[in-house]
Amino acid sequence: MKVLIATEKPFAAVAVEGIRKEIEAAGYELALLEKYTEKAQLLDAVKDANALIIRSDKVDNEVLDAAKELKIVVRAGAGYDNVDLDAATAHNVCVMNTPGQNSNAVAELVFGLLVFTVRNFFNGKAGTELKGKKLGILAFGNVGRNVARVAAGFGMECYAYDAYCPKEVIEAAGVHAVDSQDVLFETCDVVSLHIPATPETKQSINKALVGKMKKGGIVVNTARKEVINEPELIELMSEREDIKYVTDIMPDAHAEFAEKFAGRYFSTPKKMGAQTAEANINAGIAAAKQIVGYFKEGIERFRVNK
Repeated sequence: MKVLIATEKPFAAVAVEGIRKEIEAAGYELALLEKYTEKAQLLDAVKDANALIIRSDKVDNEVLDAAKELKIVVRAGAGYDNVDLDAATAHNVCVMNTPGQNSNAVAELVFGLLVFTVRNFFNGKAGTELKGKKLGILAFGNVGRNVARVAAGFGMECYAYDAYCPKEVIEAAGVHAVDSQDVLFETCDVVSLHIPATPETKQSINKALVGKMKKGGIVVNTARKEVINEPELIELMSEREDIKYVTDIMPDAHAEFAEKFAGRYFSTPKKMGAQTAEANINAGIAAAKQIVGYFKEGIERFRVNK
């Protein structure tokens, strides 16, 4: 059995060694394709792979066509929109993610961005504090729950909306459950986005929704670029000079945001939510364990395709 790690942005060396231990202890072979620069390299490497571990690497129909022996793809991380799920199903390939492994790293980044923002991007001028502010959490999954946990330490009052999470679960975490996205944005000083990029959520964070925020509202996006309706957010921020937007996913219209909204907009150069040594190791080893569990015992707990 051959397991391929294909990572344009490689795992840390210690994570690779952790993966290797899991894979070789199961009697499988581990192969590495790191820092590849052309898709052709990936197409060649997957030809004889039975399992594939990726990060943000794209697995589409062409890759699946080339991977004749492939049975499982594991995305080391929570999001999996870089994998064509329908194509994987058509090729009889199981796709999994590793939910929860990066959640603390992302939650901590949210507050790094927030402190930076309320202190006016550290420009030397007086800012405000997070204590006593109302924080809205849009989607109460693994990351959202960690955000609520950290927020409690800052003394923030937390609210959450999640169409798929029972209110009792949200309330049990000491968070106020609200009935809609609209109420969340109307109520909170800060809204942190943790929704996946789906047909329902893409472009859903728009002018009408963000425009419901009270004066000085802050939107933090560590989820996906596609959930933001960029033209409408630009229009709103042009009209309302009190709204701020910070993200670790650089928008397509980054140059326009940066030019028009200096002091109210910030984006990291690349996605940073999972960029910690701990998350890197956790997600990689979890992916390896899931592959072994799949082949040895048929475990499909984190399968995301049909």
